[in-house]
Amino acid sequence: MTFRTPCAAACIDAMREAEPQMCVGAGTVTDIAQADEALRRGAQFIVSPGLSTPVVAHILEAGIPALPGTVTPSEVMAAEALGLYVTKFFPAAQFGGLGTITALSAPFRRHRFMPTGGISPHNVRDYLACPAVIACGGTWMVKPQLFADSDFSRVEQLAREAAALREP
Repeated sequence: MTFRTPCAAACIDAMREAEPQMCVGAGTVTDIAQADEALRRGAQFIVSPGLSTPVVAHILEAGIPALPGTVTPSEVMAAEALGLYVTKFFPAAQFGGLGTITALSAPFRRHRFMPTGGISPHNVRDYLACPAVIACGGTWMVKPQLFADSDFSRVEQLAREAAALREP
C-alpha cells in the first residue's frame, strides 16, 4: 500500500485484518515517520522511491526488509554497503529502463532490481527476461478510473492478465 494516499495506514490495517495470511507491504515511504506508521500498522516490508540511509537503517533495525530505490552506481554501492542486494529501480522509464539495468548489472553482478515506473503489458516480459530483474511493479491494472464506480471486475481481470504475463 503506497503512502501516496492519505488512507495508506488504514488500508494496511484493513488488509491485515481481512487477509491475515497475506504479506502486506508499505510503499512510497520517504521518511522515518512514515516507516514507523507502516510498522505500527503491521507492514512486513517497506519500499521507498529513493535511498535514504537513515530511513533504510531504521527499517532494518526494526527487522523487516527494506527495498529502497537506486538508479545510479553510487546509489547501488550505498545500498550494498547497507547489506542490500535487491533494490527498486524507479522511475525505470525515465532512467533508461532495461538498458540502464543491464549496464548496472555488469559491475554489480550480485545486485537485483525491481523496476517500476513505465512498466506495462508491452514491456514487462522484456524486463522479466533480464537476469538482473527479480520482479516488476506496475500500476496499469489499478488506475482509479477502472474502479471509480466501485466495480473492481476490470481491476481483477487486468491483475489476472498481469500475473499471466510472467508465463513464458
